[in-house]
Amino acid sequence: MTAEHNVNNVTRTKAYLDFYLQYPEIQWAFLGHMVSRNGGWNMTDLKGEFLTRLLSKKERNSFFNFLERGNWLIFQDVYPQFFLYKESLKQKKPLFYLLSYLNISTFMETIWNHFWRNQDTYILCIALVINEQSYLEKRVVQHPVYQKEVLNKIEFMLQDWLSFNHILFPYEDGELAGQTLHQFESVNERILLGKRLYSILFKNKDFLRGVVEWAKSHPHTGSRKDYWPHLFNNIKEGLPGFTYPIRLKACQLRKGAKRFYSPKLENAWKNVIQLEAEKGDWFDDWRVVDYLVEDNEQVNGEIRNEYCKTIERLEVAALAKKTINFLE
Repeated sequence: MTAEHNVNNVTRTKAYLDFYLQYPEIQWAFLGHMVSRNGGWNMTDLKGEFLTRLLSKKERNSFFNFLERGNWLIFQDVYPQFFLYKESLKQKKPLFYLLSYLNISTFMETIWNHFWRNQDTYILCIALVINEQSYLEKRVVQHPVYQKEVLNKIEFMLQDWLSFNHILFPYEDGELAGQTLHQFESVNERILLGKRLYSILFKNKDFLRGVVEWAKSHPHTGSRKDYWPHLFNNIKEGLPGFTYPIRLKACQLRKGAKRFYSPKLENAWKNVIQLEAEKGDWFDDWRVVDYLVEDNEQVNGEIRNEYCKTIERLEVAALAKKTINFLE
């Protein structure tokens, strides 16, 4: 069941949404769906308009492998938990003692049993955020290969220099909400980001309804055309090798300008056969439960202007790189 859906970013992303629509009390399934969409957009960016000019082929391949491994690992850890929940409902009794046989953290066994008794949707969702980010820490973020080839080598310039790591929640009429993560290497920052994203997505029921409706009516392809077709297209509109002047101004294309290329995932990357997940339970410090305390601060999800500036910076950087290469 898990392997069938864990083929690529598009299949995983669809599986999360399908599960949420059937079991809306499992809020992480929708949060995971939206974050996974962003992961897919990041993957196709590596074959899109800008990053093909800014990064070498080897760097882009390394970054894709990093993103794909993380995306795959999270799915193969979380989806069996969803399946056990589904089976527990069918049998009308908790089956979460089986989680340990599936190499799921003991932390989550406790949380799922708590949820079964109390139906505390917030605690379950944030616990899953904690679990997945902690699960990734040694397997991906601290992994020596990714440290060398991705995190250290290009110093994650896509994230800090270009603020690449926006998490976007599209909704009606091309509007966007979201957050930006600047310190990917910090598990603390990633968990806190998850909590902020939860607040944006679930605290306002009208907003949630808008994002869910958008997600249902826009199947995930991996192309940024999914949410901004006025700026992005999944086919190349320009002539090969032709350098265009700056096309973007105030988040709108100049008159007559070609849209930016943002391919579908299926046209950007082949499916990858992953090595088996590394064994081991990350849970060795009870203080992580502090993250489960609900924050009452209002989170501002405004991101459109920041994201527009990021695209403008990317366009300028890519154009400058192409000009330098031409002069050389």
